[in-house]
Amino acid sequence: MLGYCLPSAGYVALVPDLYRGKSTVEAEEAHHLMSGLDFADAAEQDIAGAVNFLQDKATKVAVMGYCIGGALTIMSMAKNPVIAAGVAWYGFPPLESLSVIESKAPLLGHWATQDEFFPLEGVEKLEERLRDSSIPHTFYQYLALHAFANEEATGDGRLTSTHYDAVWAQVAWDRTLTFLGKHLWG
Repeated sequence: MLGYCLPSAGYVALVPDLYRGKSTVEAEEAHHLMSGLDFADAAEQDIAGAVNFLQDKATKVAVMGYCIGGALTIMSMAKNPVIAAGVAWYGFPPLESLSVIESKAPLLGHWATQDEFFPLEGVEKLEERLRDSSIPHTFYQYLALHAFANEEATGDGRLTSTHYDAVWAQVAWDRTLTFLGKHLWG
C-alpha cells in the first residue's frame, strides 16, 4: 500500500535498506533478520541518512513505518529534530530508547486493540512518556489485529495474530494523509 498510496497523494517515499540487501519470505529467517537488527544504528544512521537525502528534495520530511518500522519511526523522531512529523503503525520501541527526546515534531499512531505483538499497555506507557516530554501526538485505536493495514496479512497459519482489515486500513490512511497534509504542506 505504501508503494502506491503516498506517491499518488503527491509524496516521495524512500525506504532504507535496513537489512543491507538481505531478504526472505521464510518466517524463521525474517525473525532472525529482525532480531539481529541494531535498532539504534538503524534509527541514527540509516533513517537519518534517508531523511538527510530527502531534505535536498523537500522542505519538510516525515518518517513512517509499520511494526518494527513504527518503533524505528518513534526512535528516529526522538533523536532527529529535523524530522517534521511521524506516523507509527502498530509498533513502538522500548521506552528506555526514549531517554532523551530531542524533537518536538507531532506523531500520529495507529494501534490495534487486539495486537499480541504491541499490546495497548505499552501504548499507554508510550503515550505517558510522550506527554511527559510535551511531544504532540494523536493516537487512534482500532478494533483489529496486528498488521490491519497490511493487505498480505491473511492470518493463514503463518501469523494467525495478524489480519488485514480493509475498512480500518482506509480509515487509518485517511487520517494519515490528513495528518501529513497538515504538517508537511500546511
